[in-house]
Amino acid sequence: MSRANGERVKMQSQDIHRSASVEAFGATNQRILIVDDEPNVRLAYRVTLEAEGVAVEQANGAAQALDKLANKNFDLAILDLRMPEMDGLDLLEEMRKRGNHTPAVMITAYGDVPSAVRAMKLGAIDFLEKPLTPEALRAITLEVFGRHRATPSTTRPVAQEDTFEAHFSEAKRLINLQSFGSAWTHLARALELGPRSAEALNLAGVLFEMQGDYGRAAKLYGKAIESMPGYTPAQKNMRRLVDLHDSGGSKEDIHLGD
Repeated sequence: MSRANGERVKMQSQDIHRSASVEAFGATNQRILIVDDEPNVRLAYRVTLEAEGVAVEQANGAAQALDKLANKNFDLAILDLRMPEMDGLDLLEEMRKRGNHTPAVMITAYGDVPSAVRAMKLGAIDFLEKPLTPEALRAITLEVFGRHRATPSTTRPVAQEDTFEAHFSEAKRLINLQSFGSAWTHLARALELGPRSAEALNLAGVLFEMQGDYGRAAKLYGKAIESMPGYTPAQKNMRRLVDLHDSGGSKEDIHLGD
């Protein structure tokens, strides 16, 4: 193969990759806000996401983020948990107080134990741990975009497929929007269609635990473990409930699942 032909094949391959990325991510007018106090981290996230045809804006902290959120609409906010002055969860709480319901992904460092109950009440159920791989960042972004694509309302009619995947995704979307009653309706239907899904059983347990119903939460965590004995989130949640029962406290936080 000549050098010219080789370069042509390479360019065609790159064009195919870009086309596939744009198709996977949907419309290229999707906009993401990255909030992190480390410039190199923001740059790494930006390079990964802009390669997929997504518009990216950056903020170096909560004040700058709130200013941008007040003036533009974003399809996703990627928030670092550890930031000076105001951490990611405090920023998310302030966003919700201001009526901003942009879906959020929380970025945590190894050893961080974010309050999953607080995060979930604020509509955040998606967490990634540093150091991130580009693949992990793309995957979570795709999932959130797919969950919320063309669905800005919490009251849309259910015109989706009656499948486990559709109802489980809709439950997650509604949790993002803090519509917990509607989320439970879809999660319950997902469990009817997939009664042995460890991830769905665990998430149902978390919803009951949020309401203080520890007995039903424990039963659901137990069913998740029975269904998938190696499912770590449910194991940790069950261990925490045992600690709470035995000693009144636990170092384990709630684990929402994958």
